[in-house]
Amino acid sequence: MEALTASMALLRLEGIGPARYWQLLENFGCPVQALQQLPNTLLSKLPARAQSQWYEFIRLQAQSTLVSWVEEERARCAEIGVRLLCCSDADYPILLAEISRPPPVLYLRGCIESLRLPQIAIVGARRATTAGLDNARAFAAELAGAGFAITSGLALGVDAAAHRGALQGGGVTIAVLGSGVDLIYPMHNRDLAEEILSSGGAIISELPLGSSAEAKNFPRRNRIISGLSLGVLLVEAALRSGSLITARLALEQNREVFAIPGSIHNPMAKGCHHLIRQGATLVETSNDIAPELGGLLSEPVTRETAQVVLDIRQQALVDALAGGPRSIEQLARDTGEGSGELMALLLQLELEGLLGQLPGGYQLTTRGAACCRLAEKDQT
Repeated sequence: MEALTASMALLRLEGIGPARYWQLLENFGCPVQALQQLPNTLLSKLPARAQSQWYEFIRLQAQSTLVSWVEEERARCAEIGVRLLCCSDADYPILLAEISRPPPVLYLRGCIESLRLPQIAIVGARRATTAGLDNARAFAAELAGAGFAITSGLALGVDAAAHRGALQGGGVTIAVLGSGVDLIYPMHNRDLAEEILSSGGAIISELPLGSSAEAKNFPRRNRIISGLSLGVLLVEAALRSGSLITARLALEQNREVFAIPGSIHNPMAKGCHHLIRQGATLVETSNDIAPELGGLLSEPVTRETAQVVLDIRQQALVDALAGGPRSIEQLARDTGEGSGELMALLLQLELEGLLGQLPGGYQLTTRGAACCRLAEKDQT
């Protein structure tokens, strides 16, 4: 049994969410062993239905109802073009894997390459002011035009404005749902979801197909939004709101948090002002965001500024990063370099402004990505 099947089977058992899943992996090392050897201390805490499902699995294994559901779910995903990413997969988003107890399995519709772009989350109130919606669109358009993917929750208000701004800026945007990826919520944004997909973006969720949008799902969704991103921009939010929770999760995940100030008479500005008092970076333009992200956002790159002469080993390293962020271990495998030589090459390219560090790895800067694009054009 492969890790994906075992992970999906474990999560199908009522009462086993990401927290218990990761506790099991700490004890057993892999989901296959965890599924086969579910401890009695945990089993006794699960609902009767889950206990019955697991005992049937132990008896029947691949012929059990549990495994049959997994096979049917995977077949449904294949039929409608949904990709499944297990947390152990090489394509699993590197930043998301760094958070505490990340989603064991992600469902993805759309372009997986979009998850490899540096992401900025833009979140805010559903009942935002006209100024708030304008700010969300403008910031998203500028950041998307500079090479960031804009990540948000497809909700009404600021979320939808951020997605639309990214599309208007000719960029890529990613929607994280609190429902299954086959059930777009809210229905009002179904057309927007299709635009996101047709423009090279993605729609993702950790919930199985057919899952409805329930209140309990949204805090889980919010941790994915912040976990995928280098930083979170709060546009407007009340003091008690899901957007403020997303920002707090970002702080816990060691992400940068930005907030746009507003009028002291606007209740939707109170959440932003609270975060600023707590240490969030006050921003007035998208250029205020760049310095806080290690220079990953740069000025527009021209052929003259992008042209850098690389030797064979440096070029191999840049090529390895062309598909998205990579860890040190992945880069060592991709390039065949020893640890000392690899660190020296990484330092050289970082000094050239071609790559930047992320938690757990490296990625190309806007300038580095431009070098790759220009090199590809020169070869054609």
